[in-house]
Order: sequence, then structure tokens, then C-alpha cells
Amino acid sequence: MKSIFDKVSNDSSKIVIKRYSTSFYFSSSLLSKSIRQDIFNVYGFVRLADEIVDTFHEFPKKELLDDFEKELWRSIDNKISLNPILNSFQSTVNKYSIPKDLIISFLDSMRMDLHKKDYESIDEYKKYIYGSADVVGLMCLKVFVGGSSEMYNSLSPYAISLGSAFQKVNFLRDLKDDSNILNRVYFPNVDMNNFDESSKQEIITEIEDDFKNAIIGIVKLPKNSKFAVYIAYRYYYKLLKKLKRISSENIVKKRIRIDNFQKFIVIVRSYVKYQLNLIKWI
Repeated sequence: MKSIFDKVSNDSSKIVIKRYSTSFYFSSSLLSKSIRQDIFNVYGFVRLADEIVDTFHEFPKKELLDDFEKELWRSIDNKISLNPILNSFQSTVNKYSIPKDLIISFLDSMRMDLHKKDYESIDEYKKYIYGSADVVGLMCLKVFVGGSSEMYNSLSPYAISLGSAFQKVNFLRDLKDDSNILNRVYFPNVDMNNFDESSKQEIITEIEDDFKNAIIGIVKLPKNSKFAVYIAYRYYYKLLKKLKRISSENIVKKRIRIDNFQKFIVIVRSYVKYQLNLIKWI
């Protein structure tokens, strides 16, 4: 029976998020049970594609990504794939009518990672962030609103801001590894040999503007997702505040993390604010 294979596929996507991102797994676990698996399915898909371009260095990445994409579109059309991750993702895509243009934009950004190392123009930078992060937020939003076009269109700008904020925080946190290991610099006009406090502050101001806009939409989310998204928002903003305190010199030397105790404090404070209906820009 296909139902058994579908259960195996869903479990596979859940394992992916649990192994690759404990923080995202925890916040996603706070989602309503009715939509939780679908968010796992979205994450499993984007994580697998990201792994192809970021870690499979000893293998033909382009060919792997080409095959992955071909099987993806077949799975969406046929509503089945022998790849468990794609099988679970196609189920969510078809269930919520996730627009194909979002998926295409995501794959376009993954292909940019195959060959592009520096983002010298603002347009390239924005295109990459939209495809690699914003559309993922939009896919999740489709799930949150149950496919409602009206709510989706209303909340999309805020989902885009939150996706951009998360991605830019990741870029800043991973500045050292992206540059030294992957030989990539995502921020336009950033010279890794002369990354100073002025450059850092310009980036942080840009991220704070994204967060300020995002919180407007978070308070309008359905109950099935509001608290979970708010936890993720608070966690990433906590990370941004830590990056703000770290010198530009140290940011390019080490990867900044939030320890488990600090995460616990974020959760407790977020829960209190949520219960008291005090969700707002921090």
C-alpha cells in the first residue's frame, strides 16, 4: 500500500530536519499537528537541494541537481516518487497548490551556488536571497494559511521580510566558512580582507529593517503557526544581537552560536510574551 511508503517518506523528511537543524526542528515541532509534517516536508526538500550544492564536492553536483530537478517535476505531476524526500514534498505541493514559480526560483538560486562566488550587484544579491530563503517562507506560508489565496497575498510581504532576515543572519554568522570553505561572499561590495565595523553595521541595519517588517505579519498568522514562527524570530534576533556585540574582526574568524541555555531563555521569554499577547518588535 502506498500509505506505508508515504509514512516512510514523511518520516524521512522529519529525520532530515532533526539531524540537520535542531533549532528549526524544535520550532517546527511547536506548529499545530495538522501542518507540522508538511513543514518538515518542505524543509526536507530544500535541505537536500542545499546539500547537493554545498557539500557533495567529490561528486558531479550539476548532474546531481539536474537529476534531482527532473525527478521533482515528475513527482509533482505523477504524485509519487521513489525518492522519499521528493515523495513527501510533492504531497505537500499538491495538497496546498504551492506555486511552481516559487520552486523554480529556489532551484535557480541553488544553481547560482554551483558557479557564482561573489555577488557584486544588489540585484544579484536580492535575487539569490529571494530564491534561497524568501520563497521557502512563502511555501511555508501557503501551508500556514491552508492554501487561502487572500491570506497568502496579504501576508506574503512579511514572509519575504522574515525569510530575508533569517538568510542575512546566516550569511553574517557563516561569513568565515562561506569565504574559506565555499569561497563565496554573498554581501555585495564586502571585502573579506577589509571587513570592518562600518561594513558590519550596514548589514545589521538592513537585517533589523527586515525584522521590523516581519513582526507585523507574524502577529497576523493563524494560531496553527504563530507561536512557532515567533520562537524562530526571537531565536534569530537573539543571534543577530550577539553578532552585533562581536567585533567585525572576530566575525570573520569564527562562527557565532547561541548556546542551549540562551535558547532556553529565548523560549521561556517568548512563551510569556505570547501568552500575554505582547508580540512586537523587540
